[in-house]
Amino acid sequence: ALTYQDGVFVKGATRGDGVTGEDVTANLRTIRSLPLRLLGDTDLPYLEIRGEVFMPKAAFLELNRQREEEGQQPFANPRNAAAGSLRQLDPRVTASRNLDLICYEIGYVEGKSFRTHREVLEQIAAWGFRVSEHWRPASGVEEIVSFCEEWIAKRDQLAYEVDGAVIKVDSLELRERLGATSKAPRWAVAYKFPAEEKTTRLLDIEINVGRTGALTPTAVLEPVFVGGSTVSRATLHNEDEIRRKGIKIGDVVVVHKAGDVIPEVIKPIPELRDGSERDFVMPDRCPACGGKVYRPEGEVVARCVNVDCPARLFESILHFGSRGAMDIEGLGPATIKELMDKGYVRSVEDIYYLTPEQLYTLTGFKDKSVANMMNSIEKSKGRPLSRLLFALGIRHVGAHVAEVLARRFRSMDALAAASEEELLSVEEVGPTIAESVRAFFDEPRNLELIRRLREAGVNMEEMVEEGPRNLEGLTFVLTGALSSMTREEARQAIEARGGRVSSSVSRRTDYVVAGEDPGSKYDKARELGVRIIGEEEFLSMLES
Repeated sequence: ALTYQDGVFVKGATRGDGVTGEDVTANLRTIRSLPLRLLGDTDLPYLEIRGEVFMPKAAFLELNRQREEEGQQPFANPRNAAAGSLRQLDPRVTASRNLDLICYEIGYVEGKSFRTHREVLEQIAAWGFRVSEHWRPASGVEEIVSFCEEWIAKRDQLAYEVDGAVIKVDSLELRERLGATSKAPRWAVAYKFPAEEKTTRLLDIEINVGRTGALTPTAVLEPVFVGGSTVSRATLHNEDEIRRKGIKIGDVVVVHKAGDVIPEVIKPIPELRDGSERDFVMPDRCPACGGKVYRPEGEVVARCVNVDCPARLFESILHFGSRGAMDIEGLGPATIKELMDKGYVRSVEDIYYLTPEQLYTLTGFKDKSVANMMNSIEKSKGRPLSRLLFALGIRHVGAHVAEVLARRFRSMDALAAASEEELLSVEEVGPTIAESVRAFFDEPRNLELIRRLREAGVNMEEMVEEGPRNLEGLTFVLTGALSSMTREEARQAIEARGGRVSSSVSRRTDYVVAGEDPGSKYDKARELGVRIIGEEEFLSMLES
């Protein structure tokens, strides 16, 4: 997201977890296609632009050539190279990477309104941003299909990597009416292009053990270059999938990258078999701990039932400290492995009982890295309850469901005491989630984990700002200048009271707040019969 105030670029941030991103303003300033000042409209009070930073193919090849000459590991693909380049601590490094930027959306704007996405793209370009030169309006499904088929054939002609096309509803009013799910807008859909396919030999099938104990078969392949990087391992999903595809160890197989990201074995080529191939057999003992493997009836996944399995612990700690969970910076795979090997961490909660003396014994840890790790661990204690719930790895409880549960129950104790019936009364919680949450809190070992986390000072409550929620469920649109506050302050005031602010007027809008010199949103509200209120009435609503 790129933020402009009075026409000047002031801040840029990564998408992050969808709520909190990383400030990369200094690095973004090095990208030549990013305008530091808007063309025209220099008095625009506030503007947020959404876009994608990328590395062109030629820049990627040159960067990897330089890295190989210097004895460094080359980047796997342009996407990883661009992400790593944008997050450099030294902007001079970012500047040397020849990044580019394409913009595609307005996140928020004050002082202008639009009726269609076409108008948005044209205005973004007029402000000086680069937009895709290949966007095209379509009037029906046939035109959409034709466009996608055209670019499947032409994708290699582009100067940058693409994995598909996005089809969007043009009318912003229709978008407002369609709304969004918790994961994606209903007014847009991504069409993924078929992935590049290559053949190679499947040398072996190894078993990986995840944090829930799931045993996942992974193909070990003769290295093959596909989809922009060299692949030597690929997912096989589960035992049933291997049987369904008829895959044998030693087969010549077809591989691709699912979504142009995840390596996957599609199928074997039986006619190339020489008789040395052999069937895969799922082990009945965990390869990491020797514990019993159990496959519940009706499920496709076999699981290690040993809660102290080291492989499960490793994955659990990795998830616990990840950015979307407790965000413990520096707690990566190598550090976790060494902490476990030295016996410093035998369970997730042991992270919070680490001492500087223990960290000093880790490979590469000196005064600064020890201090950073201790500070990061301490900082993580204050994360909201929703982040902790996600970090605990309760089956079927992802980041969004964790937020839903945290908002409803407000504390770990209240959630732990909730019956299945109470859990089922929560919107977005079904029988599977309710049963899984109840089973987690019925396990004594998990209650002990929570007790030790609490003793270590980890927050067990959702941080909810106290105050009235008198605007809960109401949608507002702001237009014109307010004398008592800025529009951004007005937006924050509405959202703090449970309301929502939209950038366009539709029949689903409850109120249009009109200040001095209102724009076209005022006319639209009158046309649709949406209630219009002045600043005085708006302030009364905030205070009531």
